[in-house]
Amino acid sequence: MKAAKAPTKKTGKKTVKKTTKAAKPVASQSASKEIDAQIKARGDWRGDMLARIRAIVKSADPDMVETLKWRGVPVFEHDGIISTGETYKAVVKMTFAKGAALPDPAGLFNSSLEGNTRRAIDFHEGDKINEKALKALIRAAVALNQSKTKK
Repeated sequence: MKAAKAPTKKTGKKTVKKTTKAAKPVASQSASKEIDAQIKARGDWRGDMLARIRAIVKSADPDMVETLKWRGVPVFEHDGIISTGETYKAVVKMTFAKGAALPDPAGLFNSSLEGNTRRAIDFHEGDKINEKALKALIRAAVALNQSKTKK
């Protein structure tokens, strides 16, 4: 959809704001089953790591909703996107949608540090997860989303 704005004073031309369609999420129950299938299909450390991350996310916030977006990427949501759980050849990446606005006293964020919005944690084979710090980060992300939705 395009929405026209009033003419500007200098040029007299209308400005056009482009909007993009949001990715349609897959319903939560079927998304959860698909995430289960992705974990099982990996059959290696990446599947195990994604399963551990998912368990921590659910433990940190039992009201978290699982969806799939962007061609099957697992997404964890509570009043908006909290994070994704992406698997790559060498890492499992947990990207926080609003990570730049979150406190990270434990220094978990180790990827996508240059942007103004997102932050990510790259987990490599054999990495130990600081569960306490990750749960705190997840809860802070939920609180941030909830503070934005209550305005």
